[in-house]
Amino acid sequence: MSAGTSASLSSRPVYIAGVAETALGEVFDQTEMSMVALAAREALGEAGLKLADVDGLFVNYMGEQGSVQVGEYLGIQPRYADSSDLGGAAFEAFVHHAMLAVAAGRCEVALIAYASRQRSKRARRLSISSSGSGAYAPDPYHLTDQFQAPYGMLMPIGPFALVAARHMYEYGTTREQLAEVAVAASLWAELNPKSWRRTPLTPEEVLGSRPISEPLHRHDCCLVTDGGGAIVVTHRDRARDAAKAPVRVLGAGESHAFWHVSEAPSLTRSAGYLAVSEAFGMAGLAAGEADFFEVYDAFTINVITHLEELGLCAPGEGGPLIEGGALRPGGSIPATTSGGGLSYCHPGALGLLLLIEAVRQLRGECGERQLPDPRIGVCHGMGGLSVRSTVVLGRE
Repeated sequence: MSAGTSASLSSRPVYIAGVAETALGEVFDQTEMSMVALAAREALGEAGLKLADVDGLFVNYMGEQGSVQVGEYLGIQPRYADSSDLGGAAFEAFVHHAMLAVAAGRCEVALIAYASRQRSKRARRLSISSSGSGAYAPDPYHLTDQFQAPYGMLMPIGPFALVAARHMYEYGTTREQLAEVAVAASLWAELNPKSWRRTPLTPEEVLGSRPISEPLHRHDCCLVTDGGGAIVVTHRDRARDAAKAPVRVLGAGESHAFWHVSEAPSLTRSAGYLAVSEAFGMAGLAAGEADFFEVYDAFTINVITHLEELGLCAPGEGGPLIEGGALRPGGSIPATTSGGGLSYCHPGALGLLLLIEAVRQLRGECGERQLPDPRIGVCHGMGGLSVRSTVVLGRE
């Protein structure tokens, strides 16, 4: 980051001034666009703003030229727009991009939005074709279909099953440790009235659930739901009118290392280490100073590797770290406090919902699952096997 940009961030602090979820679970009476519109209106209302104030627009997974389509629907002509496809990590990355744009004066009010009806449309399925054309109709012009699909890699679970198997091989991680991640998430979800699954899981239920791609079983895998949300990023002067306390963006970072599994330098050490270093370096903080962590839990192994990436333990020590209930409500490492993608909601991309939960925790709005007086929260997004993005948030 250049000295000029650093000075801009210190002289023009950037905040998340409003957040809102869309309808969650199964949504049959709305389109993705109407879901985004309602969430945007609610988030802007929290920020004391309206659609006419928005001049920055950031969206992912909202169709071809996504920001153009969403902008048309909402009546927004932005001065700054971004539809970078970084998978589920796009939304933490969008906070990074919006922070830089707002600090540099390229926009004043940035709207980050997303919605999916993948459950009600039943569009998600296991496939060996990354292009989505199905196991028996690969696209010969798609790199993944040329060089990876012929070997039968199930998507999206296959690469993460490889990570889990490699982590077990290198470090002795156990299925019981993976099961503890799912159990902890279900206990947090029990405290969240918006969770899809509110019945706590037992270790035996996780371990005994149906194998999907060894060593990952059914309860090692995220939900398939509808959902989404909107957040508003702006500077201090505009955030002063917010109906609720704005939350400051203290730091952010992002990185990615590869596309194909065969090109991964390591299955157990990801680009997350760089993203985390950038985010904490910008914030001037260390992981031990954070009060909670909202980490992307598409699969149970993700939580273990993310805790390692965040610097809470050395590589390979994530499994032992969570034994004894550290991730559970009341434990020493509050994480995925909404119930996460495993038990709360996973609408195809979870990163935006991690940010919404973090803001609400810092505002003290989380009811039964509310943490005691948190001041620093970290969101760690993931896009496929390679992409990571991290945001450090603080309460003033």
